[in-house]
Amino acid sequence: MGKRVNDKKTNAQREVEASGCEFAFHTYDPEQAVSGTDVAATLGQNPDQVFKTLVTRAKSGSHYVFMVPVECELDLKKAASAVGEKAVQMIRERELLPLTGYVHGGCSPLGMKKTFPAVADETARLFDRIVFSGGRRGAQIEMAADDLARLIDLSFADITG
Repeated sequence: MGKRVNDKKTNAQREVEASGCEFAFHTYDPEQAVSGTDVAATLGQNPDQVFKTLVTRAKSGSHYVFMVPVECELDLKKAASAVGEKAVQMIRERELLPLTGYVHGGCSPLGMKKTFPAVADETARLFDRIVFSGGRRGAQIEMAADDLARLIDLSFADITG
C-alpha cells in the first residue's frame, strides 16, 4: 500500500481558495504516479492539458517559471526569447526548495516563496481548464489558464521543442 497523501493544505491550495476563482483540487498516490504522464493517466486527464512547472535561471541572474505539457520538453532558446533573455537554464534540483518552497515533482506556479515571471506554453489556451501541481507530490489543481494568469505574472508563448 502506498503512502497516504498529506491532507495539510499547501500554499498553492490556500492561494487558489482565497482567489475566488473556480478550481478543482485532485489528489493521487505519488508512489503510483511518478511522471507527469503517469499523473495524467491516474487522474484520467488528457496529458496535453496537464502541465509541469519548471524553474530556470537566466544569464542575467533572474529566475523564470515555465509551464509545459507533461509530454513535452521546454525549448530553452524559445523560453529565453519569450522572457527577453539571451539564455536560460534549468536550476539544479537542490536549489528548488530553498528558492520556491517546493520539492521536485511538487512545484506549483502558485504560492512560491517569491514571485517570478511565468510563461505557459500557448497550448494552455486550447483548453477550458489546465491541470498543474498543487504544491506537493500527490496534489494537482485544475483551473482556467486565464484565471491562473490573473493570480500570477503569467504570459503565454510557444516554448516547447
